[in-house]
Amino acid sequence: MASTRELEDFLREVSHRAYRQAFFAVKNEESAMDLVQESMMKLSDKYGDKPKEELPMLFTRILQNTILDHHRRQKVRNTWTTLFSSFQKKDEEDYDVLENLLAQDESQNASAQDEIEQSQNMAAIEEAIANLPERQRQAFILRYWEEMDLAETAEIMGCSEGSVKTHCSRATKALAQVLRQQGFRE
Repeated sequence: MASTRELEDFLREVSHRAYRQAFFAVKNEESAMDLVQESMMKLSDKYGDKPKEELPMLFTRILQNTILDHHRRQKVRNTWTTLFSSFQKKDEEDYDVLENLLAQDESQNASAQDEIEQSQNMAAIEEAIANLPERQRQAFILRYWEEMDLAETAEIMGCSEGSVKTHCSRATKALAQVLRQQGFRE
């Protein structure tokens, strides 16, 4: 049974990695933070009495399920938003998110050329990962970033080890192709 201190230490240790996983899945900082916090609360409330050794696997599974639930909710919300947006009046001005983001980027152009290139490269890689199909992205992140073994990844994803291998293989091939097209070298 994990003590309160051990649970707190575990959550503190895993928070940054969990945020990155959630951010890649939902592509929104606030939503990613909410998902991590929700997962941490679920772990504390429902599984805080489990042994310390079981916490990493439980938390990863909870986080992945929370992310999937988020995607399901977003799908329903997007359906309603699309439906209601068709009733919007044509003379109303819309807030252009893309234009606002470009203006923010231009205000930060004072950094060094190396930092710009590095951030562009990282953004291209993150975008390529974010554009992978859900299961491929999930398998890729768990196997290569979280460094989980095949059995752990299969258990978390609720599929066979063979499926994990297939998802990872397809993900790496897709990433390599996208990054080659963008000028990255092997």
